[in-house]
Amino acid sequence: MKDIAQTIKLLKEKKQALILAHNYQALEIQDLADYRGDSLQLSILSAELNSPLIIFCGVRFMAETAAILNPESKVILPVQDAGCPMADMINGDQLREFKAQYPDSVVVCYVNSTVEVKAESDICCTSSNALKVVSSIDKDKTILFVPDRNLGSWVAKVSGRKIITWNGYCPTHQWGFTAQDIQEMRTSHPDYELLVHPECDPLIVAEADHVMSTGGMVNYLQEHDRLIIATENGLTDYLKHIHPEKKIISLSPKAICQNMRKTRIEDVLSALQDEQYHIQVEPDIARKARLSIDRMLAIK
Repeated sequence: MKDIAQTIKLLKEKKQALILAHNYQALEIQDLADYRGDSLQLSILSAELNSPLIIFCGVRFMAETAAILNPESKVILPVQDAGCPMADMINGDQLREFKAQYPDSVVVCYVNSTVEVKAESDICCTSSNALKVVSSIDKDKTILFVPDRNLGSWVAKVSGRKIITWNGYCPTHQWGFTAQDIQEMRTSHPDYELLVHPECDPLIVAEADHVMSTGGMVNYLQEHDRLIIATENGLTDYLKHIHPEKKIISLSPKAICQNMRKTRIEDVLSALQDEQYHIQVEPDIARKARLSIDRMLAIK
């Protein structure tokens, strides 16, 4: 693995390439990356990077977002079928039908969605900025939130806004944690704080000490210790790796996204060598999708 990593570094320099990795990628992938972060952080980076070649270690919707925001770069997804089950729970036709049921509504689209769905939405959001995005919308507007029912319901509760959610969810966050997991952790680690991602089931979210995105968890850890983390275990693995002095526990070993784990270090090398799989978005759809993404990025 060390030989492969060294080859990747040399080839990356030769091609002036940059490697981006989501927080849920395997530890060895995050170690290789030039930049790592949550969906919001990587979206902002994608718009700012100046590189002819971007290797995006994540899932398809993330690479599509990078390709939309940085059309001058060649964006490569190392594993062609690294998808997102949540994103596949709604398509453009379904969203158009949903909107037709609620005329004059505003569609807030979680970034975990296909480019076609983004193109049919008014504004995107991530788990980091969903509350700010919803708060920016006129109070007399009905908000349709797609595709994540859990993030949408959490934002509705915190903001007090009327939000109608699509019935989508992330299988890893929905089914990866149980009330029994929390009870056992609270018993064995009574002095630890529980950080929960808002994609989790509302019953899990209700038990959290703090509800936050993966980026929020990374930031919170800088000034805190003794944490139980309820999100995909790639984040917990990396945090334990870079902060061996801190006490960090995953709420459950079951919380693994199989699509995120499809990317291996060998796939990153192949992506650099062969420059496949090139993510391209049809120009008209890209233009429409970018409007919803740019509206999100404009909110500070």
